[in-house]
Amino acid sequence: MAPRERQAGELVVGIGAAAHAASDAVLVLGPHHPSSHGVLQVALTLDGDRIATAEPIVGFVHRGAEKLFEARDYRQLVMLANRHDWLSAFSNELGIVLALERMLGMQVPDRAVWLRTLLAEINRVLNHLLFLGTVDPAVQLGFSEREALQGVMEEATGGRLHYMYNRVGGLKEDVPVGWAARAQAALAGVRPVVAQLEALFAEDQMRARTVGIGVLSESDALSYGVSGPVARASGVDMDLRRDEPYLAYGSLDVPVVTRAAGDAAARFACLLEQTRVCVDLAQACLARLPPGRVNLRLPKTIKAPEGSTYAWTENPLGVQGYYLVSRGDRVPWRLAMRTASFNNVSALSAVLPGVAVADLVMVLCSFFFVIGDIDK
Repeated sequence: MAPRERQAGELVVGIGAAAHAASDAVLVLGPHHPSSHGVLQVALTLDGDRIATAEPIVGFVHRGAEKLFEARDYRQLVMLANRHDWLSAFSNELGIVLALERMLGMQVPDRAVWLRTLLAEINRVLNHLLFLGTVDPAVQLGFSEREALQGVMEEATGGRLHYMYNRVGGLKEDVPVGWAARAQAALAGVRPVVAQLEALFAEDQMRARTVGIGVLSESDALSYGVSGPVARASGVDMDLRRDEPYLAYGSLDVPVVTRAAGDAAARFACLLEQTRVCVDLAQACLARLPPGRVNLRLPKTIKAPEGSTYAWTENPLGVQGYYLVSRGDRVPWRLAMRTASFNNVSALSAVLPGVAVADLVMVLCSFFFVIGDIDK
């Protein structure tokens, strides 16, 4: 079809894509430099200063993570698993080892179970504080407290970002002497910060940027497979720690934080209250940490029996799933991965229409996604 002739006086806008008439002006945000850890592009159709349609475009830096899994033995999978969402690295490792341990019928020592639960909750706090603390760059609340917790994780695991602490059958090693007291002190420092952040989000200026903005309905959240705090802010009452307990969660009281509004304010409120819940759970784990060993003696080569299993966990950003298929070899025949960020970002096409361009960044901030978790 021949291109439409531009009328006299008609404005043409084009950024990184073919130009469009101003009557259906398209603003393309991103992608960033392709050598970065991952990129996201959002194609927006504008109606004045408001968004008419939005299309998230992903896959610019396809990592091929699932294919890499098939070329590594089961011990090496932990290294790959913790890199796609580097803010949830410990939780990513868990899904892999839980799937394999289930196929092997392996019973992990109690101390390893409780330590895994404890460190997963500390990792969740680290994740949430980063998203909350960067909403207002001029304030950046919680960064010193987050650094104290990061030091606790680094002392236990030996890694600052990619922990590599989980092992098939338990953990790499036990935590150092005196570590529990230092972890308790670092967790206690988070509570005042949560109160400060709640006061920040209650200010009129912040409420004007979040209340009633970027509303995700419960039906859309379910339709797009959104999970985690983003879904719970829209009234989806689901948390695998309570609904399908794993690790030591079945022995803990896990409150599920929900809101009904589904707007940016509700998502931040959910994340704030969930941070407080995570501190409670971590402190409960510290109080009940049993003695004993933290791993099992394993043969040099691990071979999962022929068959398949699906393991899912409640990661900081939502449901993380691993579908493991084995043909009895030392490497998986297939390992498919379900990441929370991919589904959460997909829902932007339902959330952004009607949002003012000036509010776009705040809505994106409230969706809590990591690019590497999308371009898997």
